[in-house]
Amino acid sequence: MARVELIIPKMGESVSEATIITWHKEIGDIIEIDDTIIEIATDKVDSEVPSTHEGKLIEKLFNPDDIVKVGEVFAVLEVEGSEETEEEIKKTNSTPETTKIIEKEVQETIRENTVINNNSNSNRFYSPLVKSMANAEGIKMTDLETIVGTGKDGRVTKNDMIKYLQNRKDITEPQESKVVENTIEIEKPKKSENLKHTTPSISNTGEVEIIEMDRMRKLISAHMTMSKSTSAHITSFVEADMTNIVNWRKKVKEDFIKREGQNITFTPIIIEAMTKAVKDFPMINVSVDENNIHIHKNINVGMATALPDGNLIVPVIKECQNKNLTGITKSVNNLANNARNGKLSPDDIQGGTITMTNVGTFGNLMGTPIINQPQVAIMACGIIKKKPVVIETEAGDVIAIRHMMYLSLSYDHRVVDGSLGGQYVKRVAEYLENFDTNTSI
Repeated sequence: MARVELIIPKMGESVSEATIITWHKEIGDIIEIDDTIIEIATDKVDSEVPSTHEGKLIEKLFNPDDIVKVGEVFAVLEVEGSEETEEEIKKTNSTPETTKIIEKEVQETIRENTVINNNSNSNRFYSPLVKSMANAEGIKMTDLETIVGTGKDGRVTKNDMIKYLQNRKDITEPQESKVVENTIEIEKPKKSENLKHTTPSISNTGEVEIIEMDRMRKLISAHMTMSKSTSAHITSFVEADMTNIVNWRKKVKEDFIKREGQNITFTPIIIEAMTKAVKDFPMINVSVDENNIHIHKNINVGMATALPDGNLIVPVIKECQNKNLTGITKSVNNLANNARNGKLSPDDIQGGTITMTNVGTFGNLMGTPIINQPQVAIMACGIIKKKPVVIETEAGDVIAIRHMMYLSLSYDHRVVDGSLGGQYVKRVAEYLENFDTNTSI
């Protein structure tokens, strides 16, 4: 009998390791080709790893929650054949063709339950030690997400946990304080736990259906809560005249569909304007790491996309500063289609530096979006709506019917002041209003 080693396949350029969620096979099980052996999770995506050979599972080298690196052996199969056969199998496993097949199989099994945000500081995976400490101390996942990690890629380390627990202990230790008011001594509660926030119970209103959040919704919930507790949110609003863009799009969209087989929406036009404005105000394209500010040279715009199941994901258009409007349009359409069909790769949702969300798609005038950590800004675009507007002309003011849209920018007041945030969103509006109607696409 020969032995075959199964390895963790490559799952994207920026993915170097994964966490084992569960084993689908046990020692002694007979494995067929393409049978799912384990389910793994990276920062954003769950994947099923299929077997590349037939045989009997004789070794499991990792346990659930263990972290395994790309290219590392995770299981061993016993297959029919001699030692010579084993050597041939090893050679076959190491060929580029086999590697590509494994990668393709894993990419095809990526689920739709990916999560908003594309940075390692959010929805992180924790080592068994950190999880054990969290469970022992009763730390909820929403609280765990707020801990600033000092490890590689922002991971929470043992020392981070010790520091967090010590700070929590200092806050919750019993305190005694007294105040004198009108010569009457009033004693405050001695234990801070008396003032501890508790979630109010839900009253019985009659017939109620209770459903559990799916995994993706839990991750989104944790990420949104973490973002609000991390950043000092503030939102600025402007209104943009989109009339020229609306008329231009009507003029070119039919030819574009015939030539490219794709529709052109307002999203890539807005992303192009955001990109131009970032060049004018580069400090809006940053991330925060404790007391350090990371200024990104590439402008990677995340595009919040609603999924058929109601969840949300943020694919990223990379290096927008190097793309023209046609290139941005194709990237937007391809990523949106892949998101709806569950075909996004881990790389597709990584590396965003600023985000836009189109609330106008749902008929909303405007919104106050939550920052996609560790970015510092997210822009919401409202519905484009006809309304009477006062226009200044050389002959005097006139009232005209124009296509207007609200833009709202939520930004992190720790590093982005009102002047920068306000100037940036205003500049985006100016680029939209001054759109060149002679642009060819």
